[in-house]
Order: sequence, then C-alpha cells, then structure tokens
Amino acid sequence: MIRVAIVEDSKTIRESLTHFVQTDPECRCVFTCATAEEALVGIPKHQPEVVLMDIQLPKLSGIECTAQIKKIMPATQIIMVTVYEDTERISAALRAGACGYLLKRCTPAELVAAIREARMGGVPMPREIARKVIASFQQQSDPGATAEGIEGLRPSERKILELLATGLPNKEIADRLGISPGTVRWHLENIYAKLHVHSRTETVLRFRAVKPA
Repeated sequence: MIRVAIVEDSKTIRESLTHFVQTDPECRCVFTCATAEEALVGIPKHQPEVVLMDIQLPKLSGIECTAQIKKIMPATQIIMVTVYEDTERISAALRAGACGYLLKRCTPAELVAAIREARMGGVPMPREIARKVIASFQQQSDPGATAEGIEGLRPSERKILELLATGLPNKEIADRLGISPGTVRWHLENIYAKLHVHSRTETVLRFRAVKPA
C-alpha cells in the first residue's frame, strides 16, 4: 500500500485528487490539507511515502514547502501537481527536491501511474515537460559542463548514475551492485556535488540531456 498525502488549496481539486488516489487499490490517501503551513505539521505526523504538492499555495509556496519537507523527510517523494508549464518553476521545483512534475489536466490513470513511479524511485513527468527541462539544461551557458562532470565520475559512480537513470530506487541499485543502500546514498551525494545538482530527478534529467535515450 502506497501512503499518499495531498497539499492543494482548491477544495474541489483536492477532493478530486483524493478520489483518484483512493480508487486505486494500491494507494491510500492518509492526509490532505490546503496550505503549506498545515502540510509541514501534518505530513511528518502521517508519514506518507508520496506527496502531491500544488505550487501556488496561499502563503508559503509549494516549492518552499517541498524544500522544507525534504530536509526533515528526505525519503518522501514529492510530485508537483500544477497548471504551470514554464521552465523556471519546473527547475525551481526540482532544485527544491521534487521527484516529478504533473499538470492538473492529467488523467486519473496518469496520476496513479506517477504515484507508483515515484514510489519506485522514478521520475514521473510528461514528455513535453521533460523535453523542456532537458532543452533548458542543453542551452545553459556552459553546455559541456554536465558532460565533463559525468566523464569525471569514478567508474562506481558512473554505474550508479546509469542505474539511477533507469528509475531504480536506492535499494535495488544496492542489490544489483552488492553494496549497502547507505553506500549508494554516499555515492549519490558525491555525484550531486560533481554535477552541481540537488536531487536525483535533476541528476537523471541532466544525464539524459547529454546521453539521450
């Protein structure tokens, strides 16, 4: 059972999202709220595995809320669910620690699939959004920086990056390489530092920008 929380200021949309989540037998909505302030109190208490987070909240934004939640609950996967498609907001959400980005016009099936993918360590994101982010990385002022950073990784780090890009969670990466999940996390921190990124999602997208599938 995947424990899900929803942070959305529109009561109508919040109830719709809750209904979509609850109709899937593998998901259970354990907490909903309308503000970031409520989320910062309720999410640590209910310990969801996946959070659906609106960006435009009344006071503290969903992006700021995401950053604070990830500091205290780094294993929790947060998917931004929003109407905004601009690269600036998408990039800010990824830097804050969001693992994925969905548009509110997505179907119930797409929403549930994204929750499952996030729980498994993947990067749930519509193709058009992923293309925008990858294009943004490719157009950065030093387009060769990421490629050089990847080339500078140790063989063990590069192998972890390649497995990460396939969507495997830390435990499965550890099992495949015969190392502990703690060692995987240690390698990931080194990879983040070398590639100048802040999250596994941003790492995967930067990797795809220079090594497209």
